[in-house]
Amino acid sequence: MDSTATASLASLWDEVSGTQPDPDLWVVIATLGAALAVVIPHGLWRISRNAITIAHEGGHGIVALLTGRTLTGIRLHSDTSGLTVSRGKPHGIGMILTAAAGYTAPPLLGLGGASLLGSGRITLLLWLATALLLAMLVMIRNAYGALTMLVTGGLFVLVSWLAGPQVQAAFAYAVVWFLLIGGVRPAFELQAKRARGGAGDSDADQLSRLTHVPAALWFFLFHAVSLCSLIGGGRWLLEM
Repeated sequence: MDSTATASLASLWDEVSGTQPDPDLWVVIATLGAALAVVIPHGLWRISRNAITIAHEGGHGIVALLTGRTLTGIRLHSDTSGLTVSRGKPHGIGMILTAAAGYTAPPLLGLGGASLLGSGRITLLLWLATALLLAMLVMIRNAYGALTMLVTGGLFVLVSWLAGPQVQAAFAYAVVWFLLIGGVRPAFELQAKRARGGAGDSDADQLSRLTHVPAALWFFLFHAVSLCSLIGGGRWLLEM
């Protein structure tokens, strides 16, 4: 029995860590079109932006833990806003990195995903994403957030376990395109909102207070990261 279990685990590890065939070019182009279709129209973006919020708040949470802060909870709201609360020094490099991680997390996750897909590791991408979503679910502190995470995580579990290789590849490419393209829009939306006098306590404003660097320079960082990730990740995905 022990040898059977060991063989099964070895087989599972080989499947997860191994490479899978690249999808046809038309699949890559179709998933790019699907991502554009849910990011550009305002009506669909109001719904799909929830997924970007998950990545945004997850970025805050991961960096908070990596810098030694205590993560106390994450909330996701129906207006696609979110809140990540951590305990620790209210200043210093840990707080700065945590605040900067939100708007940079979705495009950087997309870039990392594109790197995995570029090397043919479709299954590994899906399993890593599922593990991150399940870990984040533990820290959710409101009902809407829990429901959102259960639906999103459940979708990844279903695709990872039940779908065939072609469906898994299309789903993985669609997710990565969405993170790359959807990661560009939020910083521009925030900048426009601030220009109208709103969002006075945004991540950029918090970073400005923490570092005494103008918020405009932090917006430049957000835009640079998202656009460079889109260009670099897009090249990886299209070159296959």
